Amino acid sequence: EDVDIPSRRVLITGATGLLGRAVFKEFNENNWNTVGCGYRRAQPRFEHVNLLDSIAVHDIIHDFQPHVIVHCAAERRPDVVEGQPDAASQLNVAASANLAKEAAGVGAFLIYISTDYVFDGTSPPYKETDVPNPLNLYGKTKLEGEKAVLENNEETAVLRIPVLYGEVERLEESAVTVMFDKVQFSNKSANMDHWQQRFPTNVKDVAAVCRQLAEKRMLDPSIKGTFHWSGNEQMTKYEMACAIADAFNLPSSHLRPITDSPVVGAPRPKNAQLDCSKLEMLGIGQRTPFRSGIRESLWPFLVDKRWRQTVFH
Repeated sequence: EDVDIPSRRVLITGATGLLGRAVFKEFNENNWNTVGCGYRRAQPRFEHVNLLDSIAVHDIIHDFQPHVIVHCAAERRPDVVEGQPDAASQLNVAASANLAKEAAGVGAFLIYISTDYVFDGTSPPYKETDVPNPLNLYGKTKLEGEKAVLENNEETAVLRIPVLYGEVERLEESAVTVMFDKVQFSNKSANMDHWQQRFPTNVKDVAAVCRQLAEKRMLDPSIKGTFHWSGNEQMTKYEMACAIADAFNLPSSHLRPITDSPVVGAPRPKNAQLDCSKLEMLGIGQRTPFRSGIRESLWPFLVDKRWRQTVFH
């Protein structure tokens, strides 16, 4: 019996990561023939592709002939980028440039995932036309990646997004969910940054934006260039931690707000809020309220199982 395979094809890089898994699921559940590739955690579900291997990249793109490529793979941890600048530049810039070239070769629409950290955070909110000025090496490599993909393939969309959270495999996968242990273990006080203004964004929402952008593009070739998407709830890490505590009826009095700018690690912008009106005017977008999104993401990691039973049964 013939299995009906959807005719629209999408290739997702970094499909094993936090964002990539959500993007894969979103396209796969909405009638796209979806192939994901990963590196360290690829098998058995995803294709094993080293994005630094230009022959492997050429082969998968030419074999699969995707209409759309969503490029989620990146080194996205600012402090890791500072310590491993060459490796980060290889993945964030060189691999992205090569992917854009190969996408152009088969006429695929490339969506390159970028970051709010291309801005210095001094005059938010930022429109797509505002001049970037990254403060850290991570932001610089992602901005170089933006330029590289657009130079190699005019038919590209750059999608800048802020800090992400969602259904994690480990709490450390997201700068938002990693706080959960500090929230839960209320027997010792925890210092929380209350200086940097963030806009936590659910990976499901970014995935929906990628799919909507791809589907609009299939109907309208003028869909390209730079776009912004973000959650619209402004919170410091301290405020996120308090909201997480509140979502699980946990105490938050042990959480201490620190209002000084951090002195360790890569410099961060104070407020790199993204203006998302360009996508909104196209009718593209989806936003999950932080409390419901964080509850859904974190309840499997709840230490006190009694709470789970009262809420979910």
